[in-house]
Amino acid sequence: MHKLLIFLFLTATPVCIAQDTGIEKPSYQSEAPLPEGWPAPGPYDQVSEKTYPKYRAAVTTGGSGMSFWTLFSHIKKKEIPMTAPVEMKMENKGEKMEKVDMAFLYQNTNVGTTGPDGKKVQVKDVETSKVLSYTWMGADSKAKISEAKKALDSELEKRGLKAQSFRMLGYNGPGTPRSKHTYELQVILTSK
Repeated sequence: MHKLLIFLFLTATPVCIAQDTGIEKPSYQSEAPLPEGWPAPGPYDQVSEKTYPKYRAAVTTGGSGMSFWTLFSHIKKKEIPMTAPVEMKMENKGEKMEKVDMAFLYQNTNVGTTGPDGKKVQVKDVETSKVLSYTWMGADSKAKISEAKKALDSELEKRGLKAQSFRMLGYNGPGTPRSKHTYELQVILTSK
């Protein structure tokens, strides 16, 4: 019996050691090209500083599913190729942040034209910006947005910087499991 227990221990130990911990390292799953000159999302679960070039965006009011379909209809009608991410302007509403505008980004400022497209869509060029960004993988839950906002607020205070506005970037569509979605909450910094 003693020999059987030793045998079981010796053969089971490597299996136990080789088992996956279940903790997956976050990684970006690209579904569409980024706009020209845009940095990839990341690093994950920390604040980083990034610079974005001038870009063109089709914008509509609201952050709901209807906003997505309004913008999807616009790019389909105008034959504008899909890019990632989708941009959502965020505003503080008490203790939480809410999506107030949604934008689909064009590949570059040479694609399409600026101006209104009906009553619900405005195409505009957005100037170069510097941001602090917090990237995570998973759902865009209120808890994750709050965690990202706290990390950004702490970094703003540490650096003595002022926020111009906030935006959230969503990189994945419904074909990707929510646990593998990549989001960035960003604070756009004021120009000095």
